[in-house]
Amino acid sequence: MSQTLTPVAMLALDEFVLWVNAEKPYKDVKEFVAAVKAAPAGTIKMGGTGSKQEDQIITVALEKAVGSKLTYIPYKGGGEVAVQLVGNHVDATVNNPIEAVAQWRGGKVRPLCVFDEKPMDYSEPVADGKTWKDIPTCKSQGLDIEYVMLRGIFMSPKATKDQVAYYVDLFQKVRATPEWQDLMKNGAFNTTFMTGGDYTEWVEKEEKRHETLMKEAGFLAQSN
Repeated sequence: MSQTLTPVAMLALDEFVLWVNAEKPYKDVKEFVAAVKAAPAGTIKMGGTGSKQEDQIITVALEKAVGSKLTYIPYKGGGEVAVQLVGNHVDATVNNPIEAVAQWRGGKVRPLCVFDEKPMDYSEPVADGKTWKDIPTCKSQGLDIEYVMLRGIFMSPKATKDQVAYYVDLFQKVRATPEWQDLMKNGAFNTTFMTGGDYTEWVEKEEKRHETLMKEAGFLAQSN
């Protein structure tokens, strides 16, 4: 990507949380994984947004991690995915925090873990006396999967250093505004900010990782 676009700035990273219906018996990742392994292959349904995108990539990684097949059911958006989970039409989802927070507050869904390297940095109570920070990482629960979604800015490949610097400065000012802070808190975003070589290196690393993940999932056309 760095050859076709100029990386400008990482503004934030969107989190993915493993959600289950609150009526389900499993209270943590270990119990959920045990249920997946005990069920006949393909009977556990994972709802997600779209096909061959982030939610399905995580689902395939989950299948690989637990050694059992899931049935992935695509929907048009995270809101619909949350409704399907509340209705018990699917068994689990990996919705972003903002896509399922209303259902969590309503006591309809339960978060089991977040697919990040560290817990979310928000300690205000959200639901049932729990905070986003209280949700453990999936890796700490024995599910060795990390996945976050980039919210970043790119420019054309011919962008000059001065042009890039202008937008880096602009978005630093945006990030300092109360409106931006509220957006980050409401969506429980990872607020990591990167520019320059660090950001370019991160993008290149993630591009290679996604190519591997999508090849393993069979999402990329294979050359003869």
